Amino acid sequence: RLLRDRPELALYVVGHTDNQGALAHNLDLSRRRAEAVVAALIRDSGIAPTRLSPHGIASLAPTAPNTAEEGRGMNRRIELVAQ
Repeated sequence: RLLRDRPELALYVVGHTDNQGALAHNLDLSRRRAEAVVAALIRDSGIAPTRLSPHGIASLAPTAPNTAEEGRGMNRRIELVAQ
């Protein structure tokens, strides 16, 4: 809805993971996660691809401790950041 209401808005779609596994794998996973969200926004909402830029940063910016499953679950996420 935000993107439909603000046609001038362009976003970075940023994928995140927890810290489980190798960094290289998590970088790839977080990028693919962001690409899947971009594809869904284009397909399901008709958002122009030029307005969305997918990026993956793995576990490099956690919002919660990765010491327990609850925190790891919070760190597996997508963020939408204005360009």
